[in-house]
Amino acid sequence: MLSLPQRLNAITTLAEGGVIAYPTESVYGYGCDPFNANAVARLLRLKRRPQAKGLILVAADMEQIAPLLAGVSRQQLAQLQAAWPGPVTWLIPDPNQWVPDWVRGRFDSVAVRVSAHPLVAELCRAWGGPIVSTSANLSNRPPARSEYSLRVMARFTGEGADYILPGSTAPGARPTEIRDLQSGRIIRPG
Repeated sequence: MLSLPQRLNAITTLAEGGVIAYPTESVYGYGCDPFNANAVARLLRLKRRPQAKGLILVAADMEQIAPLLAGVSRQQLAQLQAAWPGPVTWLIPDPNQWVPDWVRGRFDSVAVRVSAHPLVAELCRAWGGPIVSTSANLSNRPPARSEYSLRVMARFTGEGADYILPGSTAPGARPTEIRDLQSGRIIRPG
């Protein structure tokens, strides 16, 4: 699905601490290397989002988030396997703090999704691990649903992603559901 130049540009941008924009199931997302504090800080500035709110990680498969899954029960693991890959983001406890606090925000858990979107999964496989996935928008504003709306937003704000992967989102799709793995409670309906 990704051409070789697209894959190389996206991975190079991530490796250099840049921010990419890419289509997800419902909206365009901003992404960066979650383990690079400067990249995450830049992404938060782009969105004008406080670090305390935390960010979502997206992965190609459960192996990419294995350190987070070490402490989950068999029942919890079965819940994750039943929902993934798919449009459910789970809040997973991170007692060993595998994910840096600049991604977790003020929380002890991490929001994670194993995506069914082919481009997102391919991107994470090419990167070799999870990436940050947050809607491409200014905080509390409507998210970008196309490459065109991203470029308009960048002109309006004076800044944007370092690289934009072309692609489409599902028309009318809602943001993914968010569930707490410990309680099973739905935090945000899908």
